[in-house]
Parts: sequence; structure tokens; C-alpha cells
Amino acid sequence: MIKPLIEHYRCPEGHVSLAQDGTLSNETGYFRFGTDVICYGRLSGPSRPSDLSHSLHDACFDVTIRDKTVVLPFDLTEVINNLRQERYVEFDNDQVSTLESPVNRFYYLVRPLLPVAVRKHLQRLRLYGWDQIPFPRWPVDRSVDNMFERLLLLSLRAGRRDKIPFIWFWPNGAPSCAIMTHDVETIQGRDFCGELMDIDDSFGLKSAFQLVPEQRYEITSAYLDSIRNRGFEVCVQDLNHDGSLYRNREQFIARAAKINEYGRQWGAEGFRAGILYRRQEWFDALDFAYDMSVPNVAHLDPQRGGCCTVMPYFVGKLLELPVTTTQDYSLFHILKDHSIDLWKRQIDLIMEKHGLISFIIHPDYIGLNRERRVYESLLAYLARLREEKKVWTATPSEANRWWRQRTNMHLVKSEGVWQIVGEGKDRARIAYACEENGQIKLSLQSESVVC
Repeated sequence: MIKPLIEHYRCPEGHVSLAQDGTLSNETGYFRFGTDVICYGRLSGPSRPSDLSHSLHDACFDVTIRDKTVVLPFDLTEVINNLRQERYVEFDNDQVSTLESPVNRFYYLVRPLLPVAVRKHLQRLRLYGWDQIPFPRWPVDRSVDNMFERLLLLSLRAGRRDKIPFIWFWPNGAPSCAIMTHDVETIQGRDFCGELMDIDDSFGLKSAFQLVPEQRYEITSAYLDSIRNRGFEVCVQDLNHDGSLYRNREQFIARAAKINEYGRQWGAEGFRAGILYRRQEWFDALDFAYDMSVPNVAHLDPQRGGCCTVMPYFVGKLLELPVTTTQDYSLFHILKDHSIDLWKRQIDLIMEKHGLISFIIHPDYIGLNRERRVYESLLAYLARLREEKKVWTATPSEANRWWRQRTNMHLVKSEGVWQIVGEGKDRARIAYACEENGQIKLSLQSESVVC
């Protein structure tokens, strides 16, 4: 019960105490945990979960405090995993039948030959009604992060504590982390990568390039070196980007073996599936340090769902770095928006939870002047956040290494003073959680006003 909360905050175990009350029902469905959190799982007691077409029960009313322990009417680990790993999506029914349909397979067979205008039209038809989807919440869903904050607040009250110490989320007290990734889909995109690195470098930002190993274009050792020698990263993107990676388990295992071999040959730490198709329960076959295939909210993607968090999280040994902002293609061609207003709105929502700001920008779609100017405006905004707000702009592998280090750090008390123990502690910072006006407040220890 307590493990997800401890892992999220890296706080001392003795400062939080959670328990589950009663026997969980056999029914699985949706319920609320406050007005801003939708959960999926089983409840105990007389209340039962429902579906999104009905008014949802608020499980906050069923929480009790006994002997300084917060007693919940659900299994926290189950609910968090259901959200992060998208178990609320019925993969065995509509989603899979759609993804495996002959029409879908034919589309991805001829997709490289289709003009962008035709693709845009077909995709808009397919995505019709996306803005009416109630969950996950558009444009950023923070259900997991809000739940953790609510539970930390309840733990403060249950333990009658003024504050709870924890290890801050990002190195050197950075309020958030931003990563830029480039999915290379065509020969034209591959050939634009050198110029794209020039653009990124002009704003002091290093990014990662996700390359398709087979069929799409040739990848030479010289090309890989041209990326890595400039301080940029190479990641594996799918196998051949045909939309069939996750068609069935047997095919996925066979393709994953080839994908892993390309990862070893290229020295790539990260992976992303083409079209952001995914089955997180199969990630154990991927031999990478991190994955970047799971959207926070997937209303504008062929596969719906979303992990409902703006923070990295582990799926077994694999660290998931979720995609937390809208892709450039969706922004330009589905929403018909050539500004950074939506990105700025998403960044604000992510930073409120000190989350990971992650982008997918395709070199295939920003070669034209109009799209290029929008991308440069985004980079200028990120550079300003780095200078003024101290946002940490990192590569995905840097974010992965930090999160793994932080996961292995601990807070210990020596002579009445909290200290961080573990590799990377020199960049880590102690922070405190306290209650202010009925809300949780998170403050760095070094700030002039702390809890």
C-alpha cells in the first residue's frame, strides 16, 4: 500500500502510514478521489465503482484515520498501476480489434505513399469526437500526481505532523525537467537532422533522435556518429514503423529481439514504438533503460488511453518517460494550430506538479518556414524557462540516469539533521511538504520560506 507514495516522494517510511479497509469487491470500474482525480479499480464497503457515463462515487468520503494511519477503501498500488499502465483501457476489445483490422493494416502499408493532405483528412475522420472524451483529462491529466498530493496531505494530518521531508524531484532543485525528442520517419526527415541539430544547438539544447532501423531509410555508422559526436542521442524507434509491432505477442517477441540487437549495435539506451502503439504488460521483452512510448493523454493518437501522470515511472526494470505534450504533427495538422499557445498551457500544468515536460518534434514536418518558426519559438520559450525558472533541460538518458539515482536515494537522520544518502546525492536536495490553506505545499529546504 505505502510503496507507490514512498517511491514518488522518497520520504522516510515512518512519516506516512496507509492501510486498506475491508475486502475489495469483484467489480472493477471508475470512482473519484476528490474532484480532480478519477481512479480505476475496486472499492471496499457498500460503494461500488461505475463507468464514466454515470455519476462517480467519491472515495474521499470513505477515508478514515485510525491510530495515525490513513485507511483507504481501495488498494493504492492497484489503482496507481491501473492508471499508469493504462489498465483501464479495454485492450482485449475495441482497441485491439481496431489496431489489428485489415483497414488499419492497409493504411500503414500505403501510408508512406500518401500525401500529407490525404493523411490529415483520414486522421481527422478517425479522431472525430476526441474533444468529447472525459478521461483522461485534456490537455494534461494529472490524476496520479494529484492523488499522491492528497495522500501526503492526509498523512500529515493523520500523523499530526507539521511537515514531511522528502527528496526533491529533480537535480539541484530544478522545478521541472524538459526533454526534446525527434522521431525520424522518412528519408527527408533523416536528411534534415543535421540542420535540426544546428537549430537545437543555437538554443543550447541537446535532444534525442529516434531512428527506424529497417525499411524506411538507410542508417550508416557515419550518420549515427554525426549525431552522437555532437552530444545528441540516438534511440531506436520501432523496427520498421508499419503499425504492427504489437499485433500479437508472438510477433512482438520476435521483433523485440531484433529491436534489442539494434539497440546494442547503436549503443542506444532508449526506445519508442512507432505511432506510440504500446502494450505495457509486454515491456519486459525490451532490453533498454527507458521507453518513451506512453502519452500522458492520448486523445489525438490512434491508440487512446494515457498514463495520467507527468512523472517518470517504472514498468518493471524499464523507466517510462511519458510524452506529456501534444506532438507537432497533431498540433499543425489535426488542430490546425501554428502557435505555441497549447504547448505553453501544457507546460504550465506540468510545472504545477514539477513534472517532466517532454516533446516529440519530427524533422519530417518542420522543414517548412512556418512550422520551423513555431518550433524556434518553442525552443526560445524553453530557453527562457531554463534561465528564468531554472527548468532543467536534459537529454532523455540524463533524465533516466537521474531518476534511477533518485530512486535509490534515502533520507536518514544524523544528530537531528536530515541527510540524503546514495549515489548522486550531491545534486539532490531536501524538501518539505506541509499544509497551507487546506492544500499541500512543497518547498525546498534552501528556500527562505519553508514549511
